[in-house]
Order: sequence, then structure tokens, then C-alpha cells
Amino acid sequence: MATDFYQVVTTTDSAADADALASAIVDSRLGACAHIVGPITSVYRWDGKVVRDQEWRLVVKTAADRLDALIAHIKANHSYDVPMVIATEIVAGSDDYLSWVREETRP
Repeated sequence: MATDFYQVVTTTDSAADADALASAIVDSRLGACAHIVGPITSVYRWDGKVVRDQEWRLVVKTAADRLDALIAHIKANHSYDVPMVIATEIVAGSDDYLSWVREETRP
């Protein structure tokens, strides 16, 4: 059962953007829940320069059959030109919790 689920991570540049994105994802049943963590400091290279920015990390739990739609939604509704979107397969977890994730991601 566990291999049917993913955790998807992205970052935003404000708490308000993270909240709006998380709310839209859960409202549209693309994710069962989203955790917002921040602020965090991200260090990366952009336009040839090393940049340090304050960001908020968004972690979404979803069912495998909702993954592509979730990724498309993040990309279409994100303020970044190139948003970080990484999906990690959930290989183990509580059956009760994962059943809840499946139920909450039904359209």
C-alpha cells in the first residue's frame, strides 16, 4: 500500500504564498495535507551568482494517481520562474494514515 503515495516538496518566497499554495492544493484534493516550514535559508546559484534567500518549505502528502496533477498545479500557480518540485516515494507508513491520504485526495 505504501508505494502508492508520495511526499512532494517545494519552496516559496513568503509565508503568504506558501499558505495560498497549500490551501489551494488541499481544497482541490491534490494533496491530503501540506506542512509549511519556515522561514528557512536557501543558498543556490541563479543568473551566475550565489544567492541566499529566506524561503518557506511546503511538504505535501498525496496519492500516486494525483502526483502528476499536483506537480502541474504547483508549476502553474507558483510565483517562481523555475519552482523546485521534488517528489519522493513513501515506502512505509501507518496504514490508517495512508488510507486517510487516499480518501482525502479523491476528486
